[in-house]
Amino acid sequence: MKKRFLLLFLALQPLQACGQNTSESKQAVISKPHSENSQPYQRINTTGNNVESRFGPPQGYQRTKLNSTSFGTYLRRLPLKPIGSEVTYFDGQTKPNKNIYEAVVDLPIGKRDLHQCADAVIRLRAEYLFGKKKYDSIHFNFTNGFKADYSNWRKGKRIVVSENNVSWKQKAQASDSQKNFWKYLEMVFSYAGTASLSKELKSVPIEELRIGDVFIQGGFPGHAVIVVDVAKNDTDHGKIFLLAQSYMPAQELQILKNPNNHRLNPWYSATTNTKELMTSEWAFKKTDLKRFVD
Repeated sequence: MKKRFLLLFLALQPLQACGQNTSESKQAVISKPHSENSQPYQRINTTGNNVESRFGPPQGYQRTKLNSTSFGTYLRRLPLKPIGSEVTYFDGQTKPNKNIYEAVVDLPIGKRDLHQCADAVIRLRAEYLFGKKKYDSIHFNFTNGFKADYSNWRKGKRIVVSENNVSWKQKAQASDSQKNFWKYLEMVFSYAGTASLSKELKSVPIEELRIGDVFIQGGFPGHAVIVVDVAKNDTDHGKIFLLAQSYMPAQELQILKNPNNHRLNPWYSATTNTKELMTSEWAFKKTDLKRFVD
């Protein structure tokens, strides 16, 4: 199904959460080989079943230290499908790997065309908080600004959309089951997107990048990718990071390749000189880096 969004004075209209950045000039830059391609990164453990065990940092880098219960640790431990797996769309078809992704995250995405780019970011943050039973911290805004709190949903309240009005109404019994939680997420996916999520996050400088941060361009369409691991250089403390994304139509999360630096692939580099982040399907500016507000 098509995604939807709400405007204060307009009826419901179709919404695309993310879409192709088709600028020919940007595509040319994205696909251009990096000058440091001669010594490719080799530390991929083909039997690793999560982000941390699959992708060791290159020589000279160490993973940043994290609390074992942190959002960052949760992201590092995202389960991965076996090496060579292809991304699956919501309808069961597969996404050919045209130098786009290095691995596929082994999480279900439902049967509706909803789990797109911003939705995947929302889903990861929400599922981490759900697992920690931090129910009151799970809330996201619709495009029109309506705040969708999971704390209301788990009490049996449901979101009612009537023309341009959105409200809560008691309709079900209280439940914090996984099935009920997924229904909440699909409601959020239907009416939220990059435009709303980008307003909820706070901007952070590239030098302060950490796991869980999001590169996001809000719009119709826009795009979002999330940082799922970070390592530092022992000598100059330079940072490298791994990225995950979903896309459209709705599809499984994927760990992105770095098409511009074969030596580091799939890691990306973050330096004070970084101006743009080029992935195989989107071009971000360093000012697009944002963070969830705790």
